[in-house]
Amino acid sequence: MDDQPTATIAPPTPKSWFDRTFELTARSTSVPQELLAGATTFAAMVYIIAVNPSIMANAGMDRGDLVIATALAAIFGSVMMGLLANLPLAVAPAMGSNVIFAFVIVKQMGAPWQGALAMVAFTGVVFLILSLSKLREKVAKDVPEAIKIGIQAAVGALIVFIGLRGAGFVVPNQSTYIAMGSLKNPAVILTLSGILLTPVLVVRRIPGALIISIAALTIIGLFVPLNDTKMVTSAPSTIFALPKWPASTFLALDFKWLFSNFIIALPLLFYFICAEFFSTLATLIGVTGAANLRKPDGSIPSATAAFATDATSSIIGPILGTSVVTAYIESVTGVQAGGRTGLTPLTVAALFALALFLWPVFVIVPPQATAPALVVVGVLMMQGLARIDLAQFENTIPIVLTLFVTVLTNNLINGMALGTLSFILICLATGRAREISGVIWGLGVVFLAYFYVTTRLM
Repeated sequence: MDDQPTATIAPPTPKSWFDRTFELTARSTSVPQELLAGATTFAAMVYIIAVNPSIMANAGMDRGDLVIATALAAIFGSVMMGLLANLPLAVAPAMGSNVIFAFVIVKQMGAPWQGALAMVAFTGVVFLILSLSKLREKVAKDVPEAIKIGIQAAVGALIVFIGLRGAGFVVPNQSTYIAMGSLKNPAVILTLSGILLTPVLVVRRIPGALIISIAALTIIGLFVPLNDTKMVTSAPSTIFALPKWPASTFLALDFKWLFSNFIIALPLLFYFICAEFFSTLATLIGVTGAANLRKPDGSIPSATAAFATDATSSIIGPILGTSVVTAYIESVTGVQAGGRTGLTPLTVAALFALALFLWPVFVIVPPQATAPALVVVGVLMMQGLARIDLAQFENTIPIVLTLFVTVLTNNLINGMALGTLSFILICLATGRAREISGVIWGLGVVFLAYFYVTTRLM
């Protein structure tokens, strides 16, 4: 019998480095798809490079250096998330924490911004320890949902108020304490137009809605008078420029102030830790769920690496000169565009690097242009209220007290204190003392100590 030819089996096509590193085939995606997703996410969150410096400059920091620090922090965090966690999560300085940094720690407490940076870095270290241990599950379990949501909603309301006040849309009034600015003022009309039209862009799901709003209002502001001598927007001396190093904010942390005022700082340290932890947790759950990346048991892939990235970024952020750095829920827009891997945040990082060359433009963005974006962000932070049954009085009181006391006293600590102490008293009065965790008992003691110390100092 003649020998039959032996069939040869072609060897499998070797996977590319991108495929092996980012599991593109396993996650049913491709390099072009990831690049598109990264560009989509960047468009949704690039507003932060204008808004964060606008807010934090109120602490007395150099706005040009803040633009650079914001972009560098976003680049570092997004690269780390892409390479270590391989998740389609972009990272940048957090909204909410920057407001607390500038208006609560610096303006109300009178702390130097260098001390505030040290506070943020300290909480980043604590969060890193929590992220690498089982303590994070305990903290997540022990803080009641009503208190978490109350704090988040309060910060959202505070963001709205600060945005409107900074733009001159809300002004002091001797009779009513606050009032709307005069509609005879062209700057107020510009802000009003943005407040009405920006949500329309958002609900219509226009890609990059917030940055489009900021850019349009900034350009219009070149022709709108702010007063008799200047326009709302000052024309930039140049559009493109080489990035500069944030010399005034880099390594400016003042740990001496932090440790000499530790009791006063404790409530805000708790806020930063909780805000960072729960914000990251909610973002991880939302984004990985939208991308169908959760494991069969419901667990989040690379969760420890993602938490560690957030924590490390919140240490690097203040070293550069910005506040808490966190994963952005806007990453969902990239997921909707097909993002499934760490190539998405790497693309975001590359685009933030390009934005560094436009820093002279971001520096001249006026508060009238950022106020509508702050209103939208603040409203989005209140969405957690939907998760609480407000018909249950024991839930309603802590949330409402936290939210309204924060806004009406313009002080987050007051709101957190009243909300937490009311929760403790309601639980005691209704025979639910067992629901008061050690974390909440400790927080109640911290707030009482804070009130005592600050009263003695005043």
